Amino acid sequence: MLAVHAHPDDESSKGAAMMAAYAAAGAQVMVATATGGEAGDLLNPAAESPHSDRDLTGLRRLEMAEAIEALGVEHVWLGFTDSGLPDGDPMPPLPFGTFATLPIEQATAPLVRLIRRFRPHVLISYDENGGYPHPDHIMSHRICLEAWERSGDGSFYPDAGEPWEPLKLYYDRAFNPARFRAIHEAMVEAGMESPFGERLRRFEDGDMPWRASHETTTQVPIGAFLEHRDRALLAHRTQVAPDSFFFATPNDLIRKIWPFDDYVLIESRVPAQTPEDDLFSGVRRMASPQDLL
Repeated sequence: MLAVHAHPDDESSKGAAMMAAYAAAGAQVMVATATGGEAGDLLNPAAESPHSDRDLTGLRRLEMAEAIEALGVEHVWLGFTDSGLPDGDPMPPLPFGTFATLPIEQATAPLVRLIRRFRPHVLISYDENGGYPHPDHIMSHRICLEAWERSGDGSFYPDAGEPWEPLKLYYDRAFNPARFRAIHEAMVEAGMESPFGERLRRFEDGDMPWRASHETTTQVPIGAFLEHRDRALLAHRTQVAPDSFFFATPNDLIRKIWPFDDYVLIESRVPAQTPEDDLFSGVRRMASPQDLL
């Protein structure tokens, strides 16, 4: 399995428990991070230090290594420069040479090379809106589609190694409104303060027009691996505070209400029936995370 992400910490906020579950079940799981997060800021003031002041990008690489260890997976940097999230009206141009400004063939070549070396059966991407419309997330989506279509054809990217064709392509649904609604209602019913009310209002009022309309096809059981996700998130201490949104819902409540990571099966080169609870369904016989829960 190969999950392609835009920045360090994306792997921990999107599908981390799923990856930890599959790694524990014996699958080879790899994260490919497109950029080094060079345009990022210190988002957790409590993590400020001489190191963060001097070299935040270098510190984020150390955090990434700690997060990967917490998940028990492999990791590769694709080597591109963070494009940043533009702000203004009109939007300023992205910095020259950053990830989202590159020709698609140039940006995809390292991913094709990785796919042909690692030989994943399952490829995981963001949807066409990048999960949310950050230029690097959208570019990550674009290179995943290009690699899905071209990595098995030796006439494309001929210098990138022997062709290899992944068998299933999924989009992540970390921003699944149905999940937010279920957990929000459970927290309110339990007399807890929910962090999801405003986000649900924005979904329902159309304030998030970029939200893709894909319906969930695949729910991977991850209840036993939520603490792995937490450790991975906390490893990114310059970006994620212990009292942040990510930890507002008790894990025991998540295990009761929505103990899944959600995905959309976009294409499959093997017979696949949905709904499903295993990203490797139809690929090969292996231990499923369900067996571990």
